Amino acid sequence: MITGNAVIGQSGGPTSVINSSLAGVVEASIRSSQIKDIYGMQYGIEGLMEELLINLGAQPGNILKGLRRTPSSALGSSRHKLKEADFPKVLEVLRKNNVRYFFLIGGNDTMDTINRIEQYCREKNYDLIGVGIPKTVDNDLFGTDHTPGFPSAARSNILNVMQAGVLARDMKRVDRYVIYQTIGRDSGWLAAATALAGRREEEAPHLIYMPERVFDTNNFLADVEHCIERYGWVSVVCGEGIKFSGGRPVSAALTEDKFGNVEFGAMGGASVAMNLHKMIGDKLKLRGEFQITESLIMSAMDRAEAQDLEEAYQYGLNAVKMAEAGESGFMVSIERVANSPYRVKYGKAALNEVAVRTRPMPDEYINQQGNFVSDSFYEYLCPLISELPDFVELEKKYA
Repeated sequence: MITGNAVIGQSGGPTSVINSSLAGVVEASIRSSQIKDIYGMQYGIEGLMEELLINLGAQPGNILKGLRRTPSSALGSSRHKLKEADFPKVLEVLRKNNVRYFFLIGGNDTMDTINRIEQYCREKNYDLIGVGIPKTVDNDLFGTDHTPGFPSAARSNILNVMQAGVLARDMKRVDRYVIYQTIGRDSGWLAAATALAGRREEEAPHLIYMPERVFDTNNFLADVEHCIERYGWVSVVCGEGIKFSGGRPVSAALTEDKFGNVEFGAMGGASVAMNLHKMIGDKLKLRGEFQITESLIMSAMDRAEAQDLEEAYQYGLNAVKMAEAGESGFMVSIERVANSPYRVKYGKAALNEVAVRTRPMPDEYINQQGNFVSDSFYEYLCPLISELPDFVELEKKYA
């Protein structure tokens, strides 16, 4: 049994529920007989190397409780990619503060960071338990049914498309099409989730384009024309990472981050939505609009799913439980036991099987045309999303 201090950090983008996982780790660590003090690395691994360590165990009870309903990343974040030259400094700080338990909350690249630090410490004969806690609204982590943050971000997207669809429906004499762009660099989970916005065929969204399928301009314009002829307007949802044949981004983005990932945000140049908007306008000579929410959907507490918040908290608790049992080199995972009623259990996935890999949507979740989801995807997603509003439409009873 290893006794010592623990440190936890948050990396990558924020979510509505990442602080709930943080609260779970802190509360379980305070109760642990093996963990003496629990520190938070401010600004991720960069903050650890700068020794910006916050004493989380000394936080007032109301703050720890409030974390479970606070969005964004309370510890701050980092997208620093560890270099070989960084490892001696990391180990120096761990030794100096007697850190024996190392937790990071994040996505694919974060799991790689834990994996590399845990391996380095082992090579240097320093006892360190490293456990990863998943977080990504993109839902693209292997080894787990879904990731904390995804259901809440999905709900935010669904509500956006649902309400924008009502607006577009009523304004179709003015704007005949609306393009909604969502985040999702390599996978289409968040774009696909918007399918729940429509209860009837004529409701938004009509078309969904995901990075898992090659984007074809001619097929896209044919899909759009068909919908406008059928409904009088069209609602299109696109993932930010959709690509043409050959891998060229539809967004025309060329900027890469420190991990070699294409940046589709403010630094990424043109956007997918803008380019799709121009394609339709140029071909059909119609007026329309585009909507880009960027990171807003990632951290909207007013739209957070209660079930998502609770599961994120349980991830934190289970991370400490795993660490206390000496299980190092793993990420906490969730396994769906049943859909109706919805039940899950918590398990583990090896970090080296999760790190730096993205989980695409399975083929069976996408329709044959590649422009919408299948019935199987509804079965997967519906248990994660609570009741949605039901909007009405005037009956066309003319005088």
